[in-house]
Amino acid sequence: MLDESGSKISPRTISRLPVYWRYLKELDDFGIERISSRELAGRIGSTPSQLRQDLNQFGHFGQHGYGYPVEELLSSISQILGLNRTRKMIIVGMGNLGMAIASYENFGRRNIKLAALFDVDPERIGTVVSDVQIQHADEMPKFLEENQIDIGCVSTPPEVAQEAVTTMEHGGVLGIWNFAPVKLQTKLPVEHLHLGDSLLELLYRIGRREDK
Repeated sequence: MLDESGSKISPRTISRLPVYWRYLKELDDFGIERISSRELAGRIGSTPSQLRQDLNQFGHFGQHGYGYPVEELLSSISQILGLNRTRKMIIVGMGNLGMAIASYENFGRRNIKLAALFDVDPERIGTVVSDVQIQHADEMPKFLEENQIDIGCVSTPPEVAQEAVTTMEHGGVLGIWNFAPVKLQTKLPVEHLHLGDSLLELLYRIGRREDK
């Protein structure tokens, strides 16, 4: 992603944008119309200077001494994140994790539509989750041929994740949300979310705290 001058936006800045969006959405839901950079930064555990530095990479927001109009800033960040258009998502791998992802209630708040679910387990085929029926994974190529899908979520066992991603890439999927603990070979943008790695990082931090 590039800023207004054409310079590359740092991954750390991009990672903070969803946090800004989430807190602004809560403020907007409560009818709060304006917030200072200090108040907003305090809510998200950042600093006013970091907040301003992040936002200034995308334009000029707020007014010195008056803070930020919540609705306006929320709208701007929503547009930066691409929430101004509906994105369709499929999930491949409907085990416990896939079921949990499919049951997430806030996809709609992020303008994401769950379009299809796939698995290979005969006992899961035909089951309905979040108003979407699970199909056999063999049906995925045909489904992708007939439907433009933006996001492919992978929650399969690691040994079949690459095959699923290759099918998605050939089928025109635009990006991968990967929960499988495996490195994927693809030219598509990939967001990895490894639950086990995250847990190990937490264990490390607990241990460091105990050692002090």
